[in-house]
Amino acid sequence: DPGDPGGPDPATPHALGNATYRRLLAAQVVSLAGTGLATVALSLLAFDLAGAAAGRVLGTVLAIKMVAYVLVAPVAQALVSRLPRRSVLVAADVVRAAAAVLLPFVDQVWHVYVLVFVLQAASAVHTPTFQAALPDVLVSVRQYTQALSFSRLAEDLEMVLSPMLAALLLLVVASDALFVGTAVGFVASAVLVASVVIPRPRRAPDGGAALEDLPFGARVRHGARLMWGVPALRPVLALNLTVAAAGAFVLVQTVVVARDTFGQDDDVVALLLAVHGAGSMAAALAMPRLLARVPERTVMLGGAATMTAATFLVPLALRVDAAVPGLVAVGALWVAVGFGWACTEVPFGRLVVREVPDGERSAVFAAEFSLS
Repeated sequence: DPGDPGGPDPATPHALGNATYRRLLAAQVVSLAGTGLATVALSLLAFDLAGAAAGRVLGTVLAIKMVAYVLVAPVAQALVSRLPRRSVLVAADVVRAAAAVLLPFVDQVWHVYVLVFVLQAASAVHTPTFQAALPDVLVSVRQYTQALSFSRLAEDLEMVLSPMLAALLLLVVASDALFVGTAVGFVASAVLVASVVIPRPRRAPDGGAALEDLPFGARVRHGARLMWGVPALRPVLALNLTVAAAGAFVLVQTVVVARDTFGQDDDVVALLLAVHGAGSMAAALAMPRLLARVPERTVMLGGAATMTAATFLVPLALRVDAAVPGLVAVGALWVAVGFGWACTEVPFGRLVVREVPDGERSAVFAAEFSLS
């Protein structure tokens, strides 16, 4: 519905009124819950295998994760472009579940690296395919905007709630059992996805070649070429740098700010990360109504400006002598970074839906997943 402004039109049902989308959202939530459990379980496994060198092991695991995302996503989308998307999503979940089940049985660090690469490579297939399927399931712009907000909320809740769930499980089970929980999440996601019908992308109305008709090398490059060639998408590459800079600052420096600068305990570290997530969730909740009144470009640039201003003010907050006022100031800035982060990232899907033909969206989502 190209004329749908995305606003609160009572004639347009809510996204959650779509049964197919409800199951896809449930699949995303349980999948993210499994991913969160795996993050905690990997930390404990790294310590069991490497002891004091666990930090180096986890650093390598995170590097492998990024390498898998950057290198695998475009190539994988080129490989699976001819396959039904439901089958691709289910297969990716099955591969992730298998890797998670095997992790408790490893006794060498390099085994962990191999299985993590397999798991993250499957995620690099799953996430862009899932993103590209949503606009074909929810054809109303308003419903799709709501879905983008729900996806952001699910990602933020995964960061906040999964560690809490892991802590509760560890009261009654061994740490290896967390990987079983991870596998259960991925299997549940596969079952939910398998229970719905996902429409195939429509071919270009002008009769042009679809993505699957291009040679393999062209399919690999196609998403990045579109990202650069479509004027409305090109600025997203620069906005990704803003998100990376501000987001990395928060994620890396929070423990230093809380523990070293203000002399607080780990609970304050968790609290600061939680308020950062709260800022992102607040933006996600406001996004449907905000985008109904404000163009995506304005929202995204406003988010980038908010993150820039917030990080610029951090040195002033760190000069506050008293711990409580200083932490309150830092917390407020972390909320602003989270809010700006979501404002910068969430509208991207709407730009893709408006600017990119249906059959090419998977390539663009994969390119954005890799480049971001």
